[in-house]
Amino acid sequence: MNNLVAIVGRPNVGKSTLFNRLTETRDAIVDPTSGVTRDRKYGRAHWAGHDFTVIDTGGYITNSDDKFEKAIREQVKISIEEADLVLFLVDVTTGITDLDQTVTELLRRSGKPILLVSNKVDTAVREVGSVEFYSLGLSDEVFSISANNGYGTGEMLDKLVELLPEIPEEEDNNVPKIAVVGKPNVGKSTFINTLLGEERNIVTDIAGTTRDSVHTRYKAFGFDMEIIDTAGLRKKQKMDDQLEFYSAVRTIKAIDKSDVCLVLLDAQDGMNRQDISIFYQVVNSYRGAVVLVNKWDLVDKDQSTHENFKKALLEKMSPFTDVPIIFTSNVTKQRILQALETALKVYENRKMKIATSKLNDIFLPIIENKPPPAIKGKYVKIKYITQITSQVPTFAFYCNLPQYIKDPYKRFLENQMREHFDFAGVPIRLFFRKK
Repeated sequence: MNNLVAIVGRPNVGKSTLFNRLTETRDAIVDPTSGVTRDRKYGRAHWAGHDFTVIDTGGYITNSDDKFEKAIREQVKISIEEADLVLFLVDVTTGITDLDQTVTELLRRSGKPILLVSNKVDTAVREVGSVEFYSLGLSDEVFSISANNGYGTGEMLDKLVELLPEIPEEEDNNVPKIAVVGKPNVGKSTFINTLLGEERNIVTDIAGTTRDSVHTRYKAFGFDMEIIDTAGLRKKQKMDDQLEFYSAVRTIKAIDKSDVCLVLLDAQDGMNRQDISIFYQVVNSYRGAVVLVNKWDLVDKDQSTHENFKKALLEKMSPFTDVPIIFTSNVTKQRILQALETALKVYENRKMKIATSKLNDIFLPIIENKPPPAIKGKYVKIKYITQITSQVPTFAFYCNLPQYIKDPYKRFLENQMREHFDFAGVPIRLFFRKK
């Protein structure tokens, strides 16, 4: 499981710019208008051998005219509560403000490891201005960075991974870990209860009730696995409007702990933006995936409904479409056990090991018949393929000019890999290395 790092601060200090830099994406909207980021963005970051998940929060504001102010404040508080480390971003061009002081008090009470970061330090003169933030009394060190051009971010990240708390190793009981994930109200709770044959997942409003994912050993009908359940969402009082955010944080944690994820969709809604986001959280975490179209009994059907629905799903899931799709119903218990059987098959696919000799016998003729296109008059020659030991199916292609292998050819090789071996539901990784 990865650590969770929350970026917090008042509006317009550069949180989204820093998020994009850490995750090497452009997922967060960057705009000089205060308060643009109202939802959280989640992304994967990697530094010095450490993987962690970054949350980009909305700016912390009080007493504004923004109708989203309360929601933003609550989500920032939840981000701090759920995070393993908080990155507190301040703006060197404005110095300490009342809002910075408010966030400081919030962080001091949290007891979480804090990294205090002074942003927009684009010149040596501005670096001197960062000294002011020591007076907040939050940290012995203030890191001066420019999220925009990357100045100082290396030193900041070195300290960040040093401060990340150790995640205790969970007991490995050598059984598949299957997570049930999906947006709120999609039927996860009923699915789990149907599976376990009991009403064990209860939504409660009791303050302080744990929101950690629930692990249940499931041994029935010949199955032996661990079900990781995010269904029984437990939330604190007065935070009903944060249901979706709680769900998102728990989903991230459940995915990280799993081998395979059952991604539940509502057949009546199809696959919307939130579903796609959860699906790709699974794919980008290199976990196995099985898509369950739930509440299929409520859909009016004719001869082509099934195929048309599946075709529409595959278009939205593109480019990762080698995924089992099962149409289920909690009410009629239709294909519930088939969902588990498929998850176990994906689990086995994910553990597949292929002999080096077999890989080379299959791929070298394919590559010779369709080599990578020449770039700038230079020809790439792939000489050798092997599978690297990893939790995820990972393959190394050794060649003379790895930098000239472009994405279209990588996709061609991945498609060939899937054509010759059953990696259904499993994201795979291809690396190209110099011979």
